[in-house]
Amino acid sequence: MAGQLKTVVFRLPRLYVEGIMNQAGVGILPVEDALELFLLFDAGGTILYANAAARDKLEYGKELCGRHISAIFPNEFKQSEQGFSTEYPFGSQQKNLTAYRKNLTCFPVEARIVWAEEYGGYLCMANDILEKEFLKQEMERVKQEAQDALKVRSEFVANVTHELRTPVNGILGNVKELTPREEDEEKRRTLQLVERCCGDMNRLINNILDFSKLEAGKFVLEARRFHFRNMIQYVKGNHQNRITEKGLEFFVTISPEIPEYIIGDELKIVQILNNLLSNAQKFTHVGRISLEIIKTAQVENAVELYFFVMDTGIGIKKEDHDKLFQSFSQVDASISRTYGGTGLGLNISKQLVEMMGGSISVESEKNRGTTFAFSIWVTDGDAVSEEDAVSVPLLQRKGIDPLSLSELRKQEEAPERVYGTAEHKELLKKTLTKLILCIEMGNWEKAEDFMETIKQLTEEAPREVSRGILRLKMAVQKENYEKALESAEQLTALVEQEAEEKDGNG
Repeated sequence: MAGQLKTVVFRLPRLYVEGIMNQAGVGILPVEDALELFLLFDAGGTILYANAAARDKLEYGKELCGRHISAIFPNEFKQSEQGFSTEYPFGSQQKNLTAYRKNLTCFPVEARIVWAEEYGGYLCMANDILEKEFLKQEMERVKQEAQDALKVRSEFVANVTHELRTPVNGILGNVKELTPREEDEEKRRTLQLVERCCGDMNRLINNILDFSKLEAGKFVLEARRFHFRNMIQYVKGNHQNRITEKGLEFFVTISPEIPEYIIGDELKIVQILNNLLSNAQKFTHVGRISLEIIKTAQVENAVELYFFVMDTGIGIKKEDHDKLFQSFSQVDASISRTYGGTGLGLNISKQLVEMMGGSISVESEKNRGTTFAFSIWVTDGDAVSEEDAVSVPLLQRKGIDPLSLSELRKQEEAPERVYGTAEHKELLKKTLTKLILCIEMGNWEKAEDFMETIKQLTEEAPREVSRGILRLKMAVQKENYEKALESAEQLTALVEQEAEEKDGNG
């Protein structure tokens, strides 16, 4: 074997190493630079090869080759006439040994020694336990430092936002007192502007604080029973004046299927809607803003609500959609200079939506408006009390994926509906045909009238049809010819397919 080159594959704990070496220990293997100690010794106990880590840590240098294995592991191996004697259990099992350096000092190692048939010898692979423990301690130290830094940052943000909020609220309180007593119209407008700026400042402070809480994992949902339509009226009232002052139209539509009372985190839902409506108002100069809410599914007492915030504003390029939900990110640097904002609102909204078991998405084209859609899971407050509220984790433990459309349709137990009868199907197809004709002629006003009729005819339609209706309605409202025609044709095909499936099952 001496002087002969051999190709070998060492079967190591975590990898396969292929290389070439000879009996004299001239290594040109990848293991030469490995952090582990590699020793190859023959049946007589003579070390044939040692990698760089073994030569350095055992402090023998090149003299290590030719030494007896008992010099390295004297507690496990004894030199004898046959070569060596040992009770070491050769094989893949790892064992703690004590390795001795040239100067007879020692250190603990985790070793694995196996018979290497192709060499007629034994391969020893060992890790320095002290070094391993040191690295482990270093990792723990770095992890603790990161946690401490996050805690310090969170406390700093909380203190700074508190200190900022105090003078802002002081200014806001004084301005609110002065405004009603001021008779000069110009001064009153100035005071109202200051009041609005204070409100904007408070919203920015709240966004920064919320982001800090979310990062620290201290944001928790507080489910309470509340009147859903009163909440939407409150949100509408918050934005009505600002939107109409810009000369924009503002529409709010709530599906009649939504329960009067729901159980969920009212404040967080309001926060999401405020963020989206504020963005819509900020980036829309002509046209309208719409808020639409529908019920898309129900499993037991858990209800999925879908919210759509639509505007006719400046829009967003498709390639920039992914940037919207990133922290401190604006689609364009000029956006923050022109319109202001921290770039946190949408990121916070996304995290809140996901905490409520839903998802958020955006559809937009440059100069063609934007639609944000998000879903959340709440509990039917008309059916159960706060104590019996069904949470999203509970649904998941029962094996129900809240975002699985097919599973939701199977779980729903709905009474026999008028939707789907032959008479109803024929009326819906005729109305869709008239709508397509209006779209092709560019008669958008008439198209909206037919759209309202179609919406009423599909109030109790399956979820897939309801979403098709919403896509079609958005396209008609934006007077997007190609999108509207495509959505109308897709909806017609979907309705016909559903009717065929029902006839087939019948």
